[in-house]
Amino acid sequence: MSMSHLSALKSRHADLDAKIANEERRPAPDTSRLAQLKKQKLKLKEEMLSTV
Repeated sequence: MSMSHLSALKSRHADLDAKIANEERRPAPDTSRLAQLKKQKLKLKEEMLSTV
């Protein structure tokens, strides 16, 4: 896998991390949205680990 693809995955992972943090800071976080974002983040992490 190319380094540019890995960089793109890392960027998407960081973006999801920021979205999760923003959602958790809300007075009443949307738990279903949080679960969805965390699942997406985990899939990206698994994909990054499988490429190394």
